[in-house]
Amino acid sequence: MSGWWSYLEERTRGEVDENVLGDRYVMAVGSVWEGLRPLGLGLHDAERVVHSRYEALGDRVRRRPPDPLDLASLAARAAGHEGRPAAIEAFWDGDTVHDWFVVLVAVLDDPAGEGHLAVVHHRRDGPPPGTVAAEAGRALADHLGVPFPFASPDVPDDDAPRWRAAR
Repeated sequence: MSGWWSYLEERTRGEVDENVLGDRYVMAVGSVWEGLRPLGLGLHDAERVVHSRYEALGDRVRRRPPDPLDLASLAARAAGHEGRPAAIEAFWDGDTVHDWFVVLVAVLDDPAGEGHLAVVHHRRDGPPPGTVAAEAGRALADHLGVPFPFASPDVPDDDAPRWRAAR
């Protein structure tokens, strides 16, 4: 583990470990970054510290179950957002703990915005997350009668253009 961990206050270490044990990655990274940014720690290094905590805590981490990707669950999530879906979009994101993953969102009109639907991680012995997300997203888009943009389904690219930006 990097030497950064030893510079965190005990209270912050406990907070980070509590977040890691609950698989709240973003919150853990935020705690590390806020605690060590005055010492020059960058965001990427904060992610590395949290990754090390995931490794150190191992099987004790209560991993969240994967988001449901069946049509009924996705349709219910889409219906639960304020605003009418104008598209169902998939895009790549990633971090040092989960590697590359695909995010499914409902692009909303009236009011404009987007609503989270699911995150698709790579599963051992399973198809790539791009394939899984494309199948689930396309099914939901067809069900709702809206487009399904996915700028880079085969290659992880978190700089691929988003649907609203391309219109």
